[in-house]
Formats: sequence, C-alpha cells, structure tokens
Amino acid sequence: MHLAIDSTGRPLRLIVTEGQVADISCAVQLVEHLRTGAVIADKGYDSDAFVQAIRATHAKVVIPPRSNRKTKRRYDRGLYRTRNLVERFFNRIKHFRRVSTRYDKLADSYLVFASLACIFGPVVNVNIT
Repeated sequence: MHLAIDSTGRPLRLIVTEGQVADISCAVQLVEHLRTGAVIADKGYDSDAFVQAIRATHAKVVIPPRSNRKTKRRYDRGLYRTRNLVERFFNRIKHFRRVSTRYDKLADSYLVFASLACIFGPVVNVNIT
C-alpha cells in the first residue's frame, strides 16, 4: 500500500500493489498532478528519475539519500521530521484488522476496505487499554 497525505495528515492518493513491489515503482504515479510545495519520502523513494520528476513540478525534494549513493544529495532534515505524519497515519489504519492482514484476495476489494480505513481511521478513536 502506497499513500500520499497532505500536511494535516489527510490522505490524498492511495495505490495498492503486491507486497514484493518496490516503493519506487509507483512513486511518480503517487505524486503526479498533486499541487504541493514539498514531497517528503523515505529512502525507498530515492532515485534520480523520481527526484527530477518532483523538481519538474517546482516542488521541494525532501528525500534522504541511500547509504550506497556516491553523491549525497542535501535535504531539509527539519522538514523531513514531519514525515512521521505518514507513519502515524499508517499506524492508525492498521487498527482495522482487515486492512492490516489483507484478507481479501482481489486487489480491488482490498483497495475498497483500505479506502474506508483511510476515511474513518482518523475519525475513529481507538483506545487500547
């Protein structure tokens, strides 16, 4: 599951792929046509082609370079800290068992329930005691 969220933690785009698919394979599709000032992603999205696609939209690239990169690209570490919004959002929707364990055989069925979790996940108050 690949997810783009805005600065307030609301989901903008959700893409479902197989579990073994690399993050970078659907990265351009995830951020295309989104009007944003910055794209914040983890090291899995570090590729020259993706960085150029982001820069073509005049957005700021906030992706830390992989450790094996020969030329390290600079990024805004302070802005990168806001990426925890994505991690917290995934934590929120993982409380929906059907989404976290993927019971559905078909990707379309899973996408529907993942979308419902994205809609109601931030609204539902989950108290674990």
